[in-house]
Amino acid sequence: MRDRLNLSLPVELIGRINELAERKRLTRSAIVEAAVGSFLSPDNADLREAAFTRRLDRLTRQMQRIERDVGVTAETVALFVRFWLAITPPLPAEAQAAAQAKGRERFEGFVETLGRRLQKGQSFLREIPDDVEGGQPAKYRSRPAEGES
Repeated sequence: MRDRLNLSLPVELIGRINELAERKRLTRSAIVEAAVGSFLSPDNADLREAAFTRRLDRLTRQMQRIERDVGVTAETVALFVRFWLAITPPLPAEAQAAAQAKGRERFEGFVETLGRRLQKGQSFLREIPDDVEGGQPAKYRSRPAEGES
């Protein structure tokens, strides 16, 4: 169904519509209809803005994960160092050389194990739940998380 609409436009705009109608062999109504339709639909700027918004949202989530992972890593190292310093007694001077040799051997084993885990795609950080509420992982919360039944 079509409805009639009478409108007043500036003379120069009507002239441009007439020129385009002749050049494209279209009716003036078709040109005005297309122009109004284009005006009312989302344009490229809106689509581009929406794409940028989605990309920024994704980057924000990635940065939040990185920030979380760095925080977990820093806290893990700090707790380990505190524990190690608390339980490791100082060595007598004559035991230093043997302890350093054993330390190098153990560190090489650590680096090999770390390399194997990283090659397999294993990560300690992936073992930690993404959303911990009140000290409990999401799977132990009493209310279901968003999207769960």
